[in-house]
Amino acid sequence: MAENFFLDNLDLQFHLRNTDLRTVVALKEKNYSTHEKYLAAPRNYADAQDNYRRILTVLGDICANVVAPRAAEADEIGAQFHDGKVQYSPATQEALTALKQADLLGAMLPWEYGGMNLPETIYQMMVEIVSRSEAGLMTIFGLLEIALSINEFGDEAMKARVLPRFARGEVAGAMVLTEPDAGSDLGSVQTRATYDDVAKVWRINGVKRFITNGSADVMVVLARSEPDSNDARGLSLFLVERDASVTIRRIENKMGLHASPTCEIQYNNTPAQLIGKRRFGLIRYAMALMNGARLAVAAQALGIAEAAYREAYRYAHERIQFNQPIRNLPAVSRMLLSMRAEIEATRALVYESARWVDLEKALDHHIATSDKPDPADRQAMKRAARLAETLTPLTKYYSTEMGNRVCYKAMQVHGGVGYMREFNVERHFRDVRVTNIYEGTSQLQVVAAIGKLLGHSLDDLLNEWAAKDYGAHLEPLKNQIIEATSLFNRSADHLKECPTEVIDYYASDIVDMGTQVINSWLLLQLACADIRKYSIAQVYIGENLPRLRGTVATIQAADASPLKNRDTILASQF
Repeated sequence: MAENFFLDNLDLQFHLRNTDLRTVVALKEKNYSTHEKYLAAPRNYADAQDNYRRILTVLGDICANVVAPRAAEADEIGAQFHDGKVQYSPATQEALTALKQADLLGAMLPWEYGGMNLPETIYQMMVEIVSRSEAGLMTIFGLLEIALSINEFGDEAMKARVLPRFARGEVAGAMVLTEPDAGSDLGSVQTRATYDDVAKVWRINGVKRFITNGSADVMVVLARSEPDSNDARGLSLFLVERDASVTIRRIENKMGLHASPTCEIQYNNTPAQLIGKRRFGLIRYAMALMNGARLAVAAQALGIAEAAYREAYRYAHERIQFNQPIRNLPAVSRMLLSMRAEIEATRALVYESARWVDLEKALDHHIATSDKPDPADRQAMKRAARLAETLTPLTKYYSTEMGNRVCYKAMQVHGGVGYMREFNVERHFRDVRVTNIYEGTSQLQVVAAIGKLLGHSLDDLLNEWAAKDYGAHLEPLKNQIIEATSLFNRSADHLKECPTEVIDYYASDIVDMGTQVINSWLLLQLACADIRKYSIAQVYIGENLPRLRGTVATIQAADASPLKNRDTILASQF
């Protein structure tokens, strides 16, 4: 049987079966009444799950048999830039054609625009599969998030004009936020949008840099619409359909993700249409867009890590040293075990976070379209929003850092040959490196998460998990996680009482602890459904509990001494 990147991933299939999306799907499908108008819509939850499995199976086949075999070629040739035009490599074009022919490019769009109305959770499974096959392709496929923002915030005419083209695969999208002097600090964006009273359109002027898939046909552009403003409140979001007034000045010569063009763009009085309301561009619309993109990057890092692990596992079984496969060497087997445990912990985290994002969106839409919203739905939506807001930066942070660790170890398993271009692990090592940089660096994710963790925003969820009966055989692991949770809470409370600069300095330690605790609880719950997860949980908790205990000591001893001596230390060699 031909290889399939969904059917050969038992853990991914496990999550498809065990992630509870009943409420989400029922709300998205209007209690399954959408089937009356759209025959492809599911009749019930079992039908929906079967549909999702079929979609993932089709994608898994394309990724294994069309995309992955030409991934090295896509990387080697890369996106090309000539005479102001960008062209994908032949391998990338073939991959996009295959995805288009399979009707997979409008996955999350509503039925009325030609989409498949998939939940975010299922879409992130698709992103993981695509990323495993060729990470550069994901940055084109994954920008369906652009279409979702248009669907959520655009007017009806805009949606009717643009979204069916996304669903048919006629256009690709780009999220155009960053500028040469406005990277992490998007509030300082200087690209200008002015309203043309004669033509009745907005006009955009300015330069954007580091724009993923910046040659796209449809762009959402963050620009300053309020002439006297100098902060985030003066920014609005605009739809641009690329024409001759949009100049691609260059594409970046990157370390990895060569198949994906990263562009510098100049807008020259470019016509644009306002998305939603003025002044909401960054504080609401772009932030919502980036949160979706951050989940996608987390799934991308997960997919790359899965690919790198499989390369390392295969090589460790084939490479003979000292008259035995190197997988038998304890130093190598420990790396493989650590990689496997981290990947499965991350997969649990990604799909748990996506589930809460799905629930928030579904409830929010349901409430907005209901004549008499149920107060219980409002409370459930507020809880889902709080958890999604906390878990999203944690997930982006942990998944991308994990991806870098796994690819590092995968190359180490290969030894010298892993450093050579002939081996796929070298490509994975380069591709994963940007995941903890773009769509918000790891440091920014820590900033986004630390206030929530110090404010105990996860307490109700952690207490809910702790109150469950896991059975006698899992009791020892549960007790270890209860200890870890107590240590985390105690450390958070201690740090919260420290000066702000000390909190900022040690914030990443608290975020690490919090994520390790969440992952441990998730693995314990999964162990109830699959005995194999018990061993995974043992490995993960066995590695991380001692580290967590060490971090407690670090937090208890936290002070501002390193900051007081910072300038002297850093400048001591100059």
